[in-house]
Amino acid sequence: MSSNSFLFSTIRGFNNAVARALVSERLASAPYLLQQFDTRVRLICIFMLILATVFCRRLSLLGMLFAFSIVLAISSHVSIRSLVKRVWLIVFAFTALIALPALFITPGEVILHMPGSTSITYQGLHTALLLILRVETTVTLTTILVLCTPWNQLLRALRSLGIPAELIVIAAMTHRYIFLLIETTNQMFESRISRTVGVLSGSQERAIMSQTAAVLLNKSMDLSYEVYLAMMARGFRGDIRLLREPHLRAWDCIGLILIGFLATFVIWMGR
Repeated sequence: MSSNSFLFSTIRGFNNAVARALVSERLASAPYLLQQFDTRVRLICIFMLILATVFCRRLSLLGMLFAFSIVLAISSHVSIRSLVKRVWLIVFAFTALIALPALFITPGEVILHMPGSTSITYQGLHTALLLILRVETTVTLTTILVLCTPWNQLLRALRSLGIPAELIVIAAMTHRYIFLLIETTNQMFESRISRTVGVLSGSQERAIMSQTAAVLLNKSMDLSYEVYLAMMARGFRGDIRLLREPHLRAWDCIGLILIGFLATFVIWMGR
């Protein structure tokens, strides 16, 4: 079977997804800037910055918050190249598609005449840029938080801040089940390839994919229940417990106060 076939590319995609998850886990445990703070402080600080981004109406202040998020990413050793490829370009394309009509339908001062009766207004351009900057900044901050925080610590912080245990259970099981599902799918494809001789045609590969999807759907129903029983057998009752309970330190309080002042300043000045 050709190494460029759809089955091989699917297996490579699954392996790359697992590899990225492992890299993220190593990054979350590294001793860099954001990783040094208590998880609850990280969560509250990012939430305050997101609130400031949502309520700010000035492009200059939004640009400052976006630049701050980039500095935070660099200081925490988050790959800017990865952010560009997997976050910024995708978010920009999706948000620009949504913001595009605002360029033409928002009334105001005309800055560019288009062919026909349409024109671009200053207010429409301002609205579109405002939406794009808001979405880019909030998604960047959220991505940095997830990449720099181990999943169990993030769930523990959410629970300690009053998030219902039911939501924590759903998030924990979803995270665990995704990787089990990827591993199961990868094993099924590798098993199929190891028993295949010769080069498969496109129709044969599509038939294998449809059969595998049907079997995987059936297995996923049983696997979800097995995952739940395995978690319950190991003492999971909705509360995340860590070997080291988190505690606030001096720099946690200092960082929380500084981010609080920054978020308040942006909200106040960006009205």
